[in-house]
Amino acid sequence: MNKHELTNLIDVAVGRKPADLVLKNGVIVDVYQGTTMLGDVAIVDGKIAGIGDNYEGKEVRDVAGKYIAPGLIDPHIHVESSYVTPEEFGRLLVPHGTTTVMADPHEIVNVAGLKGLDYMIEAAKHTALDIQYMLPSCVPATNMENAGAILTARDMEAPLIEGKAAGLAEFMDFPGVIHAQEAVIEKLLVAKNLHKRIDGHSPMVYGKELNAYVAAGIENDHECSTVEELQDRLARGMYVFLREGSVTQNLRALLKGVTPQNARRCVLCGDDVQAKTILEKGHLDNSIRICLEEGVDPIQAIQMATIYTAECCQLFDRGAVAPGLKADLILFSDLNNFAVEETYIDGKLVAKDGEYIVPVTRAETTKVQSSVHIGDFSVEKLVLPLTSDKARAIGVIQTEALTNEAIVEVTRDAAGNYLYDETQPVAKVAVVERHHNTGNVFVGLLKDYGIKKGAIGISIAHDSHNLIVTGTNDADMALAIETLKEQDGGVVLVENGQVLGSMALPVGGLMSDLTGEEIVQQQEAVNKIAHEVLGIAEDVDPIMTLGFMSLAVIPSLKITDLGLVDVTKFEFVPVSVD
Repeated sequence: MNKHELTNLIDVAVGRKPADLVLKNGVIVDVYQGTTMLGDVAIVDGKIAGIGDNYEGKEVRDVAGKYIAPGLIDPHIHVESSYVTPEEFGRLLVPHGTTTVMADPHEIVNVAGLKGLDYMIEAAKHTALDIQYMLPSCVPATNMENAGAILTARDMEAPLIEGKAAGLAEFMDFPGVIHAQEAVIEKLLVAKNLHKRIDGHSPMVYGKELNAYVAAGIENDHECSTVEELQDRLARGMYVFLREGSVTQNLRALLKGVTPQNARRCVLCGDDVQAKTILEKGHLDNSIRICLEEGVDPIQAIQMATIYTAECCQLFDRGAVAPGLKADLILFSDLNNFAVEETYIDGKLVAKDGEYIVPVTRAETTKVQSSVHIGDFSVEKLVLPLTSDKARAIGVIQTEALTNEAIVEVTRDAAGNYLYDETQPVAKVAVVERHHNTGNVFVGLLKDYGIKKGAIGISIAHDSHNLIVTGTNDADMALAIETLKEQDGGVVLVENGQVLGSMALPVGGLMSDLTGEEIVQQQEAVNKIAHEVLGIAEDVDPIMTLGFMSLAVIPSLKITDLGLVDVTKFEFVPVSVD
């Protein structure tokens, strides 16, 4: 802000000059005191000059009967999980009242390195949504897989110093923190010495180990699934993000632990939200509606998506309707039936009645395309030899990235290789390295995903985003992998040697260059085939659930291109149980 802008702001605030825009006669939501007040909101140069009565403006809008609240802020989200690019992501979110997101681009950075971050930053310039990035802290997420890039502590310095990122994104390598591994300590110190905040990720970490994680300077966690986990973290000074994503949905469970005394440390979060979910349910506005259904006071619910988030993320220029703050505002009619009608960002109307009213332009994607590189692959690599009739399988848990370790009875052929048994809810799952032509393929077993025919393969395998495929026979699984290579990533469904459906994601193998509506149409077609033809369980999201099966930082059993990982011990374990 320069001298002229500050003088102009003061002049409008005191009434010497007219505002650019006055929203008159609104019901202002006071998130500081948890109440409402009648009055005007005067806006100049994208900032709130004042609230109260009798403001004059170059443009005056009478919003009598409407509530005026701060724009909604998401403290932790992955744009890539929407399957659309940042420009389109903004177009989808803004009509739902979201004005700021703190995005973790570790999906694209795991694929493309820092050029992936640069692409995301450039693309964010093409949307009214304020997308601020955190720097991926664990690329790869573990040392038990191959990713497209490796970020060391030294690599992290420049983006943080140059202001490309506000801090370190979720520190998924919690064992590395707890055991004070040298490379992890170096990363933490880069952020701490630059006075940057550090986001957390510590599922099922308790007691002294949780103390160590928090002592390292990690400030929040979005991986709580129980009230006990929430309370453990709040007691240690962490913020807890109450997550409501497309698959990982912890909000209702965690709200049982939120009280008027601790609510200021609890904020609403999306994490992984598909475009389909946004178009059908919304974003943080949907989380607020869930809060209301669970008996949360309406203003407290709004606080958990605005001022509390702003405080948590050190966004001191927004989060409330108050003089001097960014004029990021939402208008709605009913406090008890939350539905955003208008969204303002920097004092400009950017969405009305569910429509984004800003022209959409797009960044060039060439540098983050052509990302599927598979070397030395053959169908023979999908054979799974076993040494006994018992094996470990990854057990799917609906609405969670968490999994169980299931010990299952299996059928073997004369050579001792796994044979699919249609009477058992178990199928093969394989991860194929797709970044460096290594030829790495590891095969394991997946339980309760529900596939009964054919195969499904995707290039969204969190967090290193190799290819992951599951199916009932090797030939269909191999065809899915080869087709993913040909279409440069995305989703492929195969049955009896025929490709039944696909969804191309050419931007890093993670995102489409289509509109949200177009990608949702494709996803719905894919889901229909997955459920009705392949037999995947109706309560399982075919794409996102499968993509979480390689997330080797979420207990308890996961699979990478290097092996089967017991996440509770952070070690490889055999598929066979002797």
